Amino acid sequence: MKNVRTQTKKSNTKERESPKTSARSFPISRAMSLLEKAVLQWKVPIVTRVAEERSPYKVLISCLISLRTKDDVTDAASTRLFQIADTPEHLAQIPVPTISRAIYPAGFYKTKAQTIRDISVRLVREFGGRVPDDLDTLLTFKGVGRKTANLVVTLGFGKPGICVDTHVHRITNRWGYVKTRNPEQTEFALREILPPRYWLRINDLLVTFGQNQCHPVSPRCSTCPLRPHCPQLGVTHSR
Repeated sequence: MKNVRTQTKKSNTKERESPKTSARSFPISRAMSLLEKAVLQWKVPIVTRVAEERSPYKVLISCLISLRTKDDVTDAASTRLFQIADTPEHLAQIPVPTISRAIYPAGFYKTKAQTIRDISVRLVREFGGRVPDDLDTLLTFKGVGRKTANLVVTLGFGKPGICVDTHVHRITNRWGYVKTRNPEQTEFALREILPPRYWLRINDLLVTFGQNQCHPVSPRCSTCPLRPHCPQLGVTHSR
């Protein structure tokens, strides 16, 4: 039996009650419906576009490149790298300096290059070149955190899961839908209260929405379709 520690996390009574209490007053179904329409005007996140190729490995690698990196940089870097090699077997044979040059100027590109090669080598040696499809195993790879692992599981394999990055964490707290201190707490809170039909979509929608409308600083509240429903918690200045 797999270790369920990474799937469910216990917390104290106060932390478990606060997200549920906040959720009662926020119309999540209406919000998700409005978001589906709103994001049509913007480009979807690069990792989502990569996922259309149905390659869990490409999802994994592009997500690693995307950490602390803008989407357009991730897009170009991923494209350059996959033109050189796009399978674990091929990338495991590419020198780290070559990978570094391909993904530059992604943030921490030298560290990411080493991580990408190490992961590729391990995939070949231990998994026959196949990316694991479960969260627990993915989290054993150095450099793979919960955000990346959840993206691979959801976008790469289409399995149930909730990916929470800074946009999802910020916006769901801004709505008052959850009351958490970090993305990991947000993930576990959403696992308790978010209807399962929204699990696969919430990250794509809120990343796109967060990049274009609900910015960390000075969000565009005056033109936001969710304005009638959003309490704007923590917002000190908006446009």
